[in-house]
Amino acid sequence: MSLHDDALLVLKGYEHQEELRRLYLDHLAAHPDAMWKACGAGHLTASALVIDPDRGRVLLTLHRKLGMWLQMGGHCEPGDETLALAALREATEESGISGLTLLPGGPVTLDRHPIPAPCTWHLDVQYAALAPAGAVAEISEESLDLRWFAYDEVPDVADASVVRLLERTRAAL
Repeated sequence: MSLHDDALLVLKGYEHQEELRRLYLDHLAAHPDAMWKACGAGHLTASALVIDPDRGRVLLTLHRKLGMWLQMGGHCEPGDETLALAALREATEESGISGLTLLPGGPVTLDRHPIPAPCTWHLDVQYAALAPAGAVAEISEESLDLRWFAYDEVPDVADASVVRLLERTRAAL
């Protein structure tokens, strides 16, 4: 099964955000290359909020290009077999934490946001990744900084999409 096919299955099974879910499905139907950065009309991305529920905190990255505190994530790569594995790969690479596990049940939420030219949109499929006990984060070359934030600190440092992802993640725990 291709990554494109996996994305179709994941989104067909996702039972929330109906209008946005339909937009993602329509985009996949219209663009065979919708999984790749080269798709100028926009492309699907995969991300994961790294969470430590035992300590009531999340790990955010200060994105090098955007200068914003965000969850880990990014573009799908040819070796990615599924959206979930792409999100887990990104979270592991950007956090430096091995042993992350995705929260069961599939994506937590979807977020569509504009990006600079030449592309137009990221259609992000967002998961949550549970950090193992004693996890130590290591900054990657994609980040300016990497920091744990208490749940109640997130609205002060991150935008509404990250706050929404945290809220939906906590509801799914």
